[in-house]
Amino acid sequence: MTEKHLIITLDGPAGAGKSTVAKQLAKRLGVSYLDTGAMYRALTLKALRLKIKLDDECALTDLAQHTRIDFKEMPDGSLYVTLDGEEVAQAIRSTEVTNNTFYAARTPGVRTLMVDWQKTIGQKHALVTDGRDQGTVVFPKANYKFYMDADFEERARRRIKELEDAGKIVDANQLKKDMQERDQKDFTRTVGPLKKADDAIVIDSTHLTIEQTVEVILKYIKM
Repeated sequence: MTEKHLIITLDGPAGAGKSTVAKQLAKRLGVSYLDTGAMYRALTLKALRLKIKLDDECALTDLAQHTRIDFKEMPDGSLYVTLDGEEVAQAIRSTEVTNNTFYAARTPGVRTLMVDWQKTIGQKHALVTDGRDQGTVVFPKANYKFYMDADFEERARRRIKELEDAGKIVDANQLKKDMQERDQKDFTRTVGPLKKADDAIVIDSTHLTIEQTVEVILKYIKM
């Protein structure tokens, strides 16, 4: 271990439930939760607000270099994302941000900065962290690595429910198309692609509730 604290990584595709599971797992273990996707979303939000061309990698990298993305630790141990001092937890979950975050995620200069920031956070906090490359790139020596997956229809159903619960009107067919495109981009991008670490434990959450998934993972963790 080169990390100072306990590090647990959960990687996997969108809709596998890894973020919700990671939050509950962190709470159960009494450690912090790092939402790495929120970092890319926050930068995307800023780029959209400034009307920066998202396919301009130089512009995105320059923007990242002049952006402050922080995580403030809350009493419950969660890390609260801020963009240049502004609380953006809700704003970064919009459909527009979700469908455009891949631009930042695929930009080498942005990823280099994000990975460095994530590693720095990992040196300061015991973490449960989820994303696409946490166990392969960011924390390759994590104490525990998990790869969460579920069949596509179940992942889509969960995403639809999440949005509807938030009061949003959802076009199910369009959402599935967007998810398929996002999967393709996640698996095939040249930097930090989504893949299972060789030593990761695979968790299929298709037929599991969030609570059941957490319990399955906890059986592997020895504190």
